[in-house]
Amino acid sequence: MIRVVVFLIVVGALSFGVSWLADRPGDVVITWQGLRIETSLMVLVGVVAVLVALVVAIWSVIRALLRSPFAFANYRRNRRGSRAYEVISNGLIAIGAGDTAAARKHSAAVNRIASDEPLALLLSAQSAQLSGDRESAERVFRAMASRTDTKTLGLRGLFIEAQRRDDVAGARAYAEEAARTSPSLGWAGRAVLEFRCAAGDWAGALALLERGKAALDKAIYRRQRAVMLTAWATDIEETDRDMAKAHALEAVKLAPTLVPAAALAGRMLAEGGELRKASRVVVKAWRANPHPDLAQAYAELRFGDAARDHLARVEALIRKTPAQIEGALTVARAALDAREFGKARAALARYLAAPTKRVALLMADLERAEHNDEGRAREWLARALNAAPDPQWTADGHVSDRWLPISPVTGRLDAFEWRVPFTGTVTTPVIESMPQPASSAAAETEQQPPAEREAARHEPEPHEPARDQPEPAAHESKASAPSPEAAAPSANAAGKWRAPASSPVIPLVHAPDDPGPDNVEDSESPPQASGWRKAVE
Repeated sequence: MIRVVVFLIVVGALSFGVSWLADRPGDVVITWQGLRIETSLMVLVGVVAVLVALVVAIWSVIRALLRSPFAFANYRRNRRGSRAYEVISNGLIAIGAGDTAAARKHSAAVNRIASDEPLALLLSAQSAQLSGDRESAERVFRAMASRTDTKTLGLRGLFIEAQRRDDVAGARAYAEEAARTSPSLGWAGRAVLEFRCAAGDWAGALALLERGKAALDKAIYRRQRAVMLTAWATDIEETDRDMAKAHALEAVKLAPTLVPAAALAGRMLAEGGELRKASRVVVKAWRANPHPDLAQAYAELRFGDAARDHLARVEALIRKTPAQIEGALTVARAALDAREFGKARAALARYLAAPTKRVALLMADLERAEHNDEGRAREWLARALNAAPDPQWTADGHVSDRWLPISPVTGRLDAFEWRVPFTGTVTTPVIESMPQPASSAAAETEQQPPAEREAARHEPEPHEPARDQPEPAAHESKASAPSPEAAAPSANAAGKWRAPASSPVIPLVHAPDDPGPDNVEDSESPPQASGWRKAVE
């Protein structure tokens, strides 16, 4: 619209000028070198306009002739660029699709058209990688690293190739050079950080983390710094305890729920007599992540305390996080050390229906310590073979008996987690023995010798308390109440304690040279197609 208005204004102005000149006729006389030219003003204006147009046309032709070589060169370059763009696009699509032959074909074509283009080098390198030609890929990446515009991309490719051939020193050198060339490269910073952590250079790793602080999320920065400080404090715990204590306290301040930092800080604060501060540190981490190391650190805050003092302190700790299996295991171990066997049994009672390995092993120790019953101990050891696994320090499929700052598999920082190995949770159903029909159970009982029947009638189940043991508390009995069928009293057994006919337990497995306790095989019910075998199959 604006252009139309401007055009109309210009046309109107020209029309007004022509009409103004037409209304004011006059003569123009030119005298030059004895020549005299007389004409009207309108004719002179027309002649001048024609001469100007002619001069412009001649200049345009001359200019086009002078610039024709450059124009032709630009045309060829643009045409070659268009072809190169098309070939590179098709080549990258072929690489993404995994078409090795097409990728190599397009790579050869683009090398003929525009071999010095950055994308042409990238296509050549990736087609070589796709076809498995590592030497050609590395040669192209070296050529890219020697150029200013593709240096970081070439270093990235060389870093990946060094990792593929397990050249740790070469990979670290490429990552260091890339980090110096462009500090904002995330992969280079992470790689150098992992290399320094793997080498135990915690001071260098912390310095590098500080340089890249601006590019990291605040929570990630605090967590990574806490992990590095904890690892450094663990390494120098025996050589420089003051510095180790300072690093541990800073780590706890950055990440209060980091279990190894809290356990280490709690121990070192307790050594310095700061019991209240040590207790706060450990309790805060325990509430977030119950862990055996925290329980041990809390129990041993006072050096020289008796086992019963440890038990009392642990009982106070688990009251802060009730209904946690870790707390029950901690109390059971402390009670076993203090020879408070009733408390140990009460703590483990609710977990005996589907015991984990640690629960089964603790029950074996309890049977040995309390009753010196090697048969029961072996029974629990056999159950531990098939019991559900307990949480452990796990990273990338690797299981460690202690916390480590980096994964030994991938070198990743802060990779270890306290969880059940491989899956994190146990989702398989509890294996249960099928209840026997009353008739078959009675027939089997009648076939047993009288002595065995009497022993079987008075012998309690492994997961049930013996008759001479005190009854558990009301809330514990509710938590571990038997099924309605087992709890229903019979008419002829009123007032007598009787073991349930079937309990959800893990079947026993005996070593070839270990017969186990007597009557273990006889107590097993015959497998049925609809029982635990069907669930396993």
